[in-house]
Amino acid sequence: MVGIRFRLFTELLVPKPSKCVLVRRHHFTDHSTTTTNLISRYFSLLHSSPTLKHLRHLHARLLRTCLYQHVILTSKLISVYSRLNSLLPHSLSLFLHMPTRNTYSWNILIGEFSRSHLPHKALQLFALMRVSSIAPDLFTLPLVLRASAASGSIKHGTSTHGLCFKMGADMSLFVGSALVFMYVTFDKLVDARNVFDRMPDRDSVLWTSMLAGYAQQEEPAAGLSLFRDMVEHRVELDGVVMVSLLLVCGHLGLLKQGKSVHGWCVRKCLFLGLSLGNALIDTYVKCAKLKYSHAVFDQMPERDVISYSAIILGYGLTNKVDMALSLFDSMLSQGIKPNDVTFLGVLSACAHGGLVPSARNYFTMMRENGVAPELKHYACMVDCLARAGLVQDAEELVQQMPIEADGAVLGALLSGCRLHGDVEVGERVAKKLIKLEPEKPGYYVLLCNIYAEAGRYDEAENLRKVMRDRCLSKSPAFSSI
Repeated sequence: MVGIRFRLFTELLVPKPSKCVLVRRHHFTDHSTTTTNLISRYFSLLHSSPTLKHLRHLHARLLRTCLYQHVILTSKLISVYSRLNSLLPHSLSLFLHMPTRNTYSWNILIGEFSRSHLPHKALQLFALMRVSSIAPDLFTLPLVLRASAASGSIKHGTSTHGLCFKMGADMSLFVGSALVFMYVTFDKLVDARNVFDRMPDRDSVLWTSMLAGYAQQEEPAAGLSLFRDMVEHRVELDGVVMVSLLLVCGHLGLLKQGKSVHGWCVRKCLFLGLSLGNALIDTYVKCAKLKYSHAVFDQMPERDVISYSAIILGYGLTNKVDMALSLFDSMLSQGIKPNDVTFLGVLSACAHGGLVPSARNYFTMMRENGVAPELKHYACMVDCLARAGLVQDAEELVQQMPIEADGAVLGALLSGCRLHGDVEVGERVAKKLIKLEPEKPGYYVLLCNIYAEAGRYDEAENLRKVMRDRCLSKSPAFSSI
């Protein structure tokens, strides 16, 4: 039906090639009005083009008319090609062959590439724009800054910041928000805050960008302080702010404040979408309130890999083995592909439950799903094997690792050695740990305990003497409650 309507509409509205000649021949006095109407109609047709085939049909008609010279229509063509996943080659090729270009057409293509998986192309286009006769404007610079962040090019980002300063555009809200976003992406929170503090005016987008930066870079105290400033300045709060605030509450373990944010969202009737729902689950998991997190999980109309991974990890770390594995099976049945956090959750569950065969299966499944095991996954796997008494297997796994084992991996193996009294392996592992992290007293204490439980009191005393000589002592435990 859409296709029939589209063809009828184009036949009624789109002139044949000879129309332009006829218009000139009959000397219509309202020629400019007619052209404007045709541009408007073509623009509407391009905007509503449902498929690539229809769009190429319109493209061909434009080429056969004098309307192809209008930069508005050719720029719209670029935008719609990109929307229909034809950024390459159609949008780029069309742009390079445009009869005329203006800032708007440059911005469209730079923006499309900055949001795609090819942000470096946006930087290349901006370099071409700089040597052309077209100058960038306040809408170009934020796109380039975001492309710099997406491509990981801090050099381009800082040079663009310099250009913003030279153009006097660094005080623009659009540019300021993009600068904060870029510096946050590069873990440059001090630079981001400097930009934020220098802004003469701040809108909700700028405040939210800075708050999100503190939340994502795990600076919860600074994030909470900034939120208090937002309230004092009467900044309008929305769901995006609440997501960042929930991340801050989760990092600090602020259950009361997290529940207050949840209540505010309910009172404002905010839709429990993926971002907000996932943030609530993460907050309750970090506050060890799995009952609340599961209630939010059940209320969510849609769930993704982040939703499942957060709650599976929560159950896995709190020894709720059956629930974690059941949720993992449910996730697979929904056709959702697990990620590295999901596997960390099920491996943690297997380690706490002593499920060695299951852990081996999940570890193999990681590679089948294109997830490369990281140090944290090896630490879980070594912990599972060592707890189950398979100390030799755990040591072999450490030796076969494609990356150098860190303190977490070797520490898990050493704990297993102490649990099962394996002095030989424990001694080897402890020496590696002490060489790797000589200032950590916990490794000395573990090896002392292994010696003492094996009846090797002289060696245990010698090790304690080494600790005294190095002024090492085990830190006393404390509770945050």
